[in-house]
Amino acid sequence: MLDLQDLDLQLDQVAHKRKSLPEHKALADLTAEKSVVDRDLVTADTEVSDLQREQKKADSDVDQVRQRKARNQQRLDSGQVTSAKDLENLQHEVGSLDRRISDLEDAELEVMEKLEAAEAVQLDLRTRAEAFAGRQSELETSRDAALKELDEQRAGLGDQRAGVAAELPDALITQYQRLREHNGGIGAAPLVGKRCMGCRMELAPSDLNGIKTAPADAVLRCEECGRILVRTAESSA
Repeated sequence: MLDLQDLDLQLDQVAHKRKSLPEHKALADLTAEKSVVDRDLVTADTEVSDLQREQKKADSDVDQVRQRKARNQQRLDSGQVTSAKDLENLQHEVGSLDRRISDLEDAELEVMEKLEAAEAVQLDLRTRAEAFAGRQSELETSRDAALKELDEQRAGLGDQRAGVAAELPDALITQYQRLREHNGGIGAAPLVGKRCMGCRMELAPSDLNGIKTAPADAVLRCEECGRILVRTAESSA
């Protein structure tokens, strides 16, 4: 019975280790951080895309006005315009186009600066996202290796437990399991001296006398905690 209890405690320890692997928390923390970066990266991608479209429009606007100015300037240089009024209007329009080009180039430069800053943020976030992915892969590999080792331990302990349990009565196993569930995983404990090692309480003399006179195959119970009590070479009873 004590061998079974020991194996069950080892199995409990393996189960606890599986749940409390440091890689589990590290992956959870990493996932939380990565989700923030991924969300910010989506925002950055959208901003860069919007600014790229805005820059294309700004480039197109400047190009159109430049072409219009070039046509007007060509008309002026060719001498085709002979009317003084038409010549004055054309010169005035060229001047207006120059100012328009200057305004559009300023706006174009502003968009380019915004785009450059947005692309820097995007690159930083993408680099961080890639680093997160690499770290996640490392942690998952480490976790899987640790789980594999623990699963192998669990399988070996399970085989040993099955062999030990096969030598015990089913009714006793059932009782032991029920006691384990209600007593923090310990359903059976040795009697060391006068003390139950399950609850660490010293048994009353009358209880010890009852244990002394009990048959060797009797199922004993601690009167304090109710666990199955197993006599050993170190028992006083």
